[in-house]
Formats: sequence, C-alpha cells, structure tokens
Amino acid sequence: MKVRIGVDVGGTNIVCGVVSPGGLLIQKIKQPTETARGSEYVLGKIAGIIRQAVELAGLTMEDVECVGVGTPGLVDPSSGVTVFAGNLGWHNVPVADILSRHLNLPVKVDNDVRMYVLGEAVRGAGRGYKHVLGITVGTGLAAAFVEDGRLFYGSRSMAGELGHICFNEIPYVCSCGLTGCLETVASATGLVRQALTRLQDGADSSLRGLLRADGSPSEGLTAAAIAEAYDAGDSLAIEIMNNTGVLLGKGLAYAITLFSPDCVVIGGGVAAAGERLLQPMKEQIRRSVLPQYDINTAIVTAELPDDAGVIGSSIYASSRLN
Repeated sequence: MKVRIGVDVGGTNIVCGVVSPGGLLIQKIKQPTETARGSEYVLGKIAGIIRQAVELAGLTMEDVECVGVGTPGLVDPSSGVTVFAGNLGWHNVPVADILSRHLNLPVKVDNDVRMYVLGEAVRGAGRGYKHVLGITVGTGLAAAFVEDGRLFYGSRSMAGELGHICFNEIPYVCSCGLTGCLETVASATGLVRQALTRLQDGADSSLRGLLRADGSPSEGLTAAAIAEAYDAGDSLAIEIMNNTGVLLGKGLAYAITLFSPDCVVIGGGVAAAGERLLQPMKEQIRRSVLPQYDINTAIVTAELPDDAGVIGSSIYASSRLN
C-alpha cells in the first residue's frame, strides 16, 4: 500500500511527515513557517517540504496516496478551506485546492487540534480506548472527541471549543469578545496573565523580579518561569498553578459528563507543567463528576507531542478518500 503525508502547520514551524498505512512515522522534516511571506508562499513551501520528505524516505511521489494538513483556527473540512487562522494571518485560504494543484494529489485539511487528538487517539496515549477526549493546553485551550477512530464535529464543525466555556470567577475578557473564557487562565498566556494581575495587586513573589520598572512583564515572565518558581516554593506560583488546575478540572468535568470518554489525553506545551497542574485538576474532576465517571475515565498525558498532528493528519486524509 502507498504511504500518506501528514502536515502540521503552526505559526512558527511546519512539520511534515511520511507515514505508513499503519500510522508509523517513517520520515519527518521541520522548517520555519515564514508566515510574513503570505499563504501562497507558505503553501508552496509545504509542497517543497513534502517532496523533500518523500525523497529522504527513499520513495517517489507516485508512492504517496494522499496528503493531510492540520492548520490552526477555524477550518471548513468539507471544502479544505482555512477560514480564519490568526497566528498565520490567513483568511479564507483554499489550502486543499492550492496544495492539490502543486502536488497532483488528494489533499484533506482540518483543524490542527483535531488532528493532534486523532493522532494521540489512534497511535498515542489514547490507543486501545474506544472513546477519547483530548485537549491541548498551550497558547490557548481546545479539545476534540474521537469515537472508534472517528472525529466528532458537531454543527458547523465547531465542537471542541473547551477554552470558551465561561466561568463567573474568571474576570478576563477573551480575544473572542466573551468575558470569563477558560482559556484566559488555562493556557500559557493565562498563567502569565494571572501572575501579572496578582503582582500588580501587590502580591509578594520572586516573580516580581521579572517585571520591568514600569510594572509591565518582561520576556522572562513565562509559564516556564512560573513552574520554576513553583518548584522553589513560591507561594504565588503555587496559588496560580492550583487555581488554574481547579478551573481546568471544572471545565473537563463538564466535558467528561457530556461525552463520557474512556480516556482523557492531556497535551500541549502547558501540559509539561505535569503534576503541578494535573494534580489539582484531577482532584477537582473527582469532586465534580459522578463516581462512575471518575472510576472509568483514564486521564493520561500525550505520548506523541511532536508527531501527533502529523500522524493524525495522515490518518484523517486517508479516511476521507472515500
């Protein structure tokens, strides 16, 4: 059987992989996205990376069955159009059509988080489970649900926006226009936002040294810096991690009750905070769901953080051929 190509397009990097029919990554290339040069340039670059990856795998383009692409933002999977991707600067970009013309291959496009979760569900931490809920906690917060290897989309393909569940106790205005969105705290930017608010309110913390003279945050005030302060016993960092974990647990409790997954996969950059964040999250879930959900739902961390989107995109493309 022929191989498939998976592509994960991010605001910083493009990752392209050659994937076997069984979902094994054969070859991978990672290159800068260069978003400032526009969508036509980026898509042409993706086509070149695909050809390069195929050659490095010792294959030819005739050995490729299809191409799957995951892009951030709002995607219409039926048309292969990236409707809006803020960090790429893309509006109504016909990704599938453009790449198909470049490569003379069928190209299928979907949201990058759905591709990531599909990869983890089929080949990563969720393999062996029938119902998998996956979340990515990074710059933002998003989720997807996979049943028997098939993604759940909902109306208008808008299912999975866990980050836009609103809570009264969250005071921040989200970039979407709503107030109280979960991702305004449960994300890398959300951790920093909480730290800055508390520091400006006068909280005592070693993190104060990461503020500029005018009280604005320096580039050193990051989620990683907050995790380091947590490990050093900083009370504000501990408070922020606990608060974030609790709120994330409340959001996941809603999702677990609605979807009844066998497994919840936690991925994304902030997931690297590990038990600092996951322990209060798990404790809150336990307090917020019926015991039958808690007992029967495994909560695991992602196994394929760098490859899940590539593998998921390739699996998705193959599934959409017929």
